[in-house]
Amino acid sequence: MIFIFMAKTTNNKKHATTLPMIEKGYNKIQWAEKHMKVIEIIRREFEKEKPLKGIKIGMALHVEAKTAVLVKTLVAGGAEVAITGCNPLSSQDDVSNALRDMGIRCFAKRGMSNEEYYEALNKVIDFEPEIIVDDGADLIFLLHGKRKEHAKNIIGASEETTTGIIRLKAMEREGVLSFPVIAVNNAKTKYLFDNRYGTGQSTIDGIIRATNMLIAGKNFVVAGYGWCGRGIAMRARGMGANVIVTEVDEIRALEAIMDGFRVMKMDEAAKIGDIFVTATGNIDVIRKEHFRLMKDGAILANAGHFNVEISIKDLEELSKKKKVVKDYITEYDLGEKKLYLLGEGRLVNLVVADGHPIEVMDMSFSNQALAVKYLVENHEKLERKVYPMPEELDRKVAKLKLKALSIEIDELNERQIKYLSDWRCGT
Repeated sequence: MIFIFMAKTTNNKKHATTLPMIEKGYNKIQWAEKHMKVIEIIRREFEKEKPLKGIKIGMALHVEAKTAVLVKTLVAGGAEVAITGCNPLSSQDDVSNALRDMGIRCFAKRGMSNEEYYEALNKVIDFEPEIIVDDGADLIFLLHGKRKEHAKNIIGASEETTTGIIRLKAMEREGVLSFPVIAVNNAKTKYLFDNRYGTGQSTIDGIIRATNMLIAGKNFVVAGYGWCGRGIAMRARGMGANVIVTEVDEIRALEAIMDGFRVMKMDEAAKIGDIFVTATGNIDVIRKEHFRLMKDGAILANAGHFNVEISIKDLEELSKKKKVVKDYITEYDLGEKKLYLLGEGRLVNLVVADGHPIEVMDMSFSNQALAVKYLVENHEKLERKVYPMPEELDRKVAKLKLKALSIEIDELNERQIKYLSDWRCGT
């Protein structure tokens, strides 16, 4: 099924000036829907069953075309939705306008100040949602901080990112988490594909769009060898780069070596790197002592959630002057050399490009939709903990994806099932 949208027409002059942008947003959403076959099946189920009827959902996600498809799926299930961005530079105004034109409460806009960003998050909370769908957990953290009085209304939440899950588990350990959270990020049909293939392709896409430079032959430094780092390293090597990995985890460092990458400390990588990409979820991964060691012309990009992995404060302190030399490229002049930061140190794949590929987000957002339904149906028996994505839902997404790809796989017969389940077999 392909959904075709026509923007509303009006004689209102102000509305007419934004109409081309709204149409552009509708077209983007239509294109995404055409390639999101799994969530299309889930939407049909939702339309028939209305599992979210009367439920209010507050969302903080990167507001772009694939996200709009998720919003429409939740609405098809009977939900009311309020949404804003989870990163000041990742929302696309044409998609935000199209969502508003559909009647969705959308507070996202591109290029928000820090004040505007939190104002928008607060507007989502003012909507008094019962379920939260978050990316990075800023909305959840706000509900545990300045907006505690609204946390009692929340029956559950889902979280999209590794960074968010790590911090939410810390809250659980401290006994301060106010409601159950489904770790959608930890679904196999999310992190094995979204984090690896999605981040890998979209990060390279963002770097190339921003710089128009050749990747082949460059020393390409990837900080962090989690699933996102693996994907970036794999795609950079595929583009012909000489890939170097930096790590703090012994096992991941060994994995990187066995996968054929050079592994070294950032102090050493800083001296020879041409392009640096952070993907750790931590702060100050590249900092003052590393900037001092870098070559003239080194390019700095971030593929972690927040703009804290590359220490912009240190870069500012070391620089004599800075200027924007090209869209999304800031030149920092340290006197003896110049370093170039992409996308203000925010997510390069969303600030410069269009985020993860559509077919990958089809699985990720299908998990989100199913997680929301699960919370509605099971919240009364859930504790204030971080829960894994239920395996049966994870596997449902995988089965639907294979179906969408017209791929069939084998099934175990009764004898094989018995062999695997009975330790006496074969003895």
